[in-house]
Amino acid sequence: MNTVTVAEDPVDALLRDGLKNLWYAVCPSHFVAERPISLRRLGKKIALWRDAAGAVHALQDRCPHRGAPLSQGVVLGDRLACPYHGVEVRCDGVVTKVPGSPGCKLEGARAALSFHVREAFGTIFLYNSDFNIDTALPLNMPDELTSPEYSNFLCYAEWRGDYRYALDNVMDPMHGTFLHKQSHSMAEGESTAKFQIRATDTGFVFEKTGQRGVNFDWTEWASTGIQWLRLEIPYPKTGGPGGNFAIIGCVTPIDGNTTAVFFWRCRKVSGWQRDVWRFLYRNRLEARHWTVLEQDRVMLEQMEPDASQHETLYAHDMGVVRLRRHLRSLADSQIKAQATAQPRIAA
Repeated sequence: MNTVTVAEDPVDALLRDGLKNLWYAVCPSHFVAERPISLRRLGKKIALWRDAAGAVHALQDRCPHRGAPLSQGVVLGDRLACPYHGVEVRCDGVVTKVPGSPGCKLEGARAALSFHVREAFGTIFLYNSDFNIDTALPLNMPDELTSPEYSNFLCYAEWRGDYRYALDNVMDPMHGTFLHKQSHSMAEGESTAKFQIRATDTGFVFEKTGQRGVNFDWTEWASTGIQWLRLEIPYPKTGGPGGNFAIIGCVTPIDGNTTAVFFWRCRKVSGWQRDVWRFLYRNRLEARHWTVLEQDRVMLEQMEPDASQHETLYAHDMGVVRLRRHLRSLADSQIKAQATAQPRIAA
């Protein structure tokens, strides 16, 4: 019997685990407390812990000695001591101590994969690289998260399925008119629309023409050291004070079959209005928002893994097509750059 092996498309393989040299949201801040934890993200198993000052550090969850999980070890400030043989690994990947064989060649070697980490907006962000680097790109997020004029809440969930379907979902404003038509914030507007794509300095906007501030009318995709999505949904008066309701989204592959989704729900409010909106959100609005997210989750989780191979797309899908092509182009460029660099590294 002959066995036929089909090689995986290298672009798909890279995109499955996430583009390199970018920041990704990996978990809410409260996931990492006193003891180290192990998370699978971006196709890797990662150990995260806090030092005595509360700063978060991250290493690949694999001891360079025998591959044991560092996350099962002991925190020694900016180091983890492997539980298997006591090997101590610093947050920059350097082995500082081998108790069983002092002075061996492993001591002093940068033998573990380390990651740059940032903590902001109630979230831990990690820079995705396959080798140790000394400097990462700046982590830049939009005004809705960085400006004191806004207040925000993080909604975090884990969905079954490829993270790219979650990206497609946000790049498809028209689904709000149908899937979320019972929502208090997405019940208005026309059920037909024309769309256009508008370039920005950091990405592009996919928007309805002739309708703004009525429903889920536009989505922005941007890359600023991290890839994020932005949209606005008008609020009825019952939603309390403040401007339109903005959502900033990031999605991170856990593996090929699971996705971590981060949606910061933001509103431009200050003073007493800020307090009123935060009270209303916790007591009334949050449950409604989770209902909308659940509609998305159920729909995406029921789609077959190869759904994108059996599509018949039309004009409303221009944003999805634009983003898919752009991500494939970025992945192809990274693969070519890696191939060019390999001979120099080997030399």
